[in-house]
Parts: sequence; structure tokens; C-alpha cells
Amino acid sequence: MTVKELMSEDVACCTPDTSLCDVASLMVDHDCGAIPVVESASNRKLVGLLTDRDIICRTLAQGKDPYHMAAGDCMSMPVVTVGPDSPVEECTRKMAQSQVRRLVVVDGTGDCIGMVAQADLARHAGACRTGEAVKKVSQETDLAAQTKA
Repeated sequence: MTVKELMSEDVACCTPDTSLCDVASLMVDHDCGAIPVVESASNRKLVGLLTDRDIICRTLAQGKDPYHMAAGDCMSMPVVTVGPDSPVEECTRKMAQSQVRRLVVVDGTGDCIGMVAQADLARHAGACRTGEAVKKVSQETDLAAQTKA
């Protein structure tokens, strides 16, 4: 099975200058927690990824005003990506290595063409493969362990 068989297509995207309020509205409208950030409305070249967690941790938690910030101010980069023809095993390996729950799918030119999430794996890839991916992604990081100490 390849990534293109289970990825979500036609994902909502924003640009680095999209206000965080507009990004939050996109998340609500599309029932998602991550929005790829692309160069422009006419160019879907991936430049970052903005998650609901990014917004909280890089604005509110730091005392910044999200009403005066844009996607480019708090997006994550570089973004872990996968190609549409990649085997699902590569996808789960990248998720586990990077400890992320979703990957942006890019074509050969770096344009955003979709996303694949753990939920997609759960629906299509089988319980064993999904369970192993979730286990690896959810392992405590060194930073989390240091925070508890």
C-alpha cells in the first residue's frame, strides 16, 4: 500500500502572512489540527506546518498576542514530508523517527498535495501497523523527561 492510497487530498492551506485567527477558522471549518503553510495562494510549495499546539505554545504560553500574529510567526519548519508513491512503511517509520502524528504529502517539486495522519493509518493500514506507529510516536522525548525531573 502506498501513501496516495490513504492520504487526505485537497487539504486546506494557508500562507505565512495568514492571520492566526484565519488559520484557527480553517482548522474549525475543516475539522483538523494542522494546516500546511505554502508560499502563496497560487504556489503550493510547502514552507511550514502550523498546528493548534504551535499556536498555543508559541503565542499564548509565551505571553504573545495571537490576534496580532500570522502563520509565519509560529509555524514549524522544516516539515517532515513523504511522497505519494512512498510505501506506508516509510510513512510510519518517518512518523516514529520524528515523533509526529501527521505528515505532509508533497510531489516531486515540493508542492503540498495532501496529508496523512495516524487516523488514516488506523482506517487503512491495519491494527498491528497502526499500534506500532502510535507506540513509537508517543514515546517520551528527552525534553519531556527533563521537564518532569
